[in-house]
Amino acid sequence: MLGSIRRAISVLRRKQILHKLGVAISVTVIAVAFYVLFHILRDTDVDEVIEAVRQTEPRLIALSGLFVAAGYFTLTFYDLFAVRAIGVTHIPYRVAAFAAFTSYSVGHNVGASVFTGGAVRYRVYSSCGLSAIDVAKVCFLAGLTFWLGNAAVLGLGIAYHPEAATSIDQLPAWCNRLIAIAIILGLIGYVIWVGIRPRRVGSGPWTVVLPGGPLTLLQILIGIVDLGFCALAMYVLVPDQPNVGFVVVAVIFVSATLLGFASHSPGGLGVFDAAMLVGLWQMDKKDLLAGMLLFRLLYYVVPFVISIILLTLREIIISARMKRVGDVRSGSSAGPTGKLSCLREHGDSGA
Repeated sequence: MLGSIRRAISVLRRKQILHKLGVAISVTVIAVAFYVLFHILRDTDVDEVIEAVRQTEPRLIALSGLFVAAGYFTLTFYDLFAVRAIGVTHIPYRVAAFAAFTSYSVGHNVGASVFTGGAVRYRVYSSCGLSAIDVAKVCFLAGLTFWLGNAAVLGLGIAYHPEAATSIDQLPAWCNRLIAIAIILGLIGYVIWVGIRPRRVGSGPWTVVLPGGPLTLLQILIGIVDLGFCALAMYVLVPDQPNVGFVVVAVIFVSATLLGFASHSPGGLGVFDAAMLVGLWQMDKKDLLAGMLLFRLLYYVVPFVISIILLTLREIIISARMKRVGDVRSGSSAGPTGKLSCLREHGDSGA
């Protein structure tokens, strides 16, 4: 059975059917989202939305900013976990944190985060001696943490409050609860599966050893904490009346985030917004839009600007250090590489 599935997937890959299917899904999701946005927002007064943004209490914006910062702090452990999971021990936390923060903030804003975030990670980790294959493994394991966390939050959230997803998927509450239970059982089954014995995916140099049971539970916990902070950042900015509760906002937020991720649009633009407006239909539209705009500013724009500044400073520092090394070692072709280079490039700057 598994052999047949692998052969079928291999055929689909050779004929690029999976790629074409992915593009078709992305285009469809974006088209539907913008159609929904057009109908929801066609009577919206932009001036009223701007006024709602101005009337948002500064303390709520500051609190949301703190939750965003906590979320990005948690994101740093995605990379640290992945780096340690592939057996790399010489890369310190500060380097993994720098790679995680910059790659995610750039990937979130530019779109196609698998490629853009991966490129940023490679630029950082290659100076520490990691190959392109090593970086690909880090990206895979970090992505696995993300998906496990999403599955856990959605499974638990929808199982507790199945009506929260009904406004988005239009399925009855009992059906959503069954889906949530299936997700939870799937997670439990996966933890047991990787806990029985070491599991590997890929082939040849691309082989990745999946984290075992206890480490997978740690992955899930990291993902839950990250998404929890992000959902809290959104929750404090949405209108407080009617009070739908944190669980409802969290389920709709995670669902909207996943739809935006599936569309590959920069920052889930249009798709995330449409899902939030549909899911939280009972809230005042202009106040909800104001909260979403502030969230985008705090979660996307500010970290993106900080990341560009940090990456630029890093390149300037590296260029200056390489020039000094070249002057000292004139006549020698050997340069600082691997662990030594990694420590030299990031040690003084704290990156």
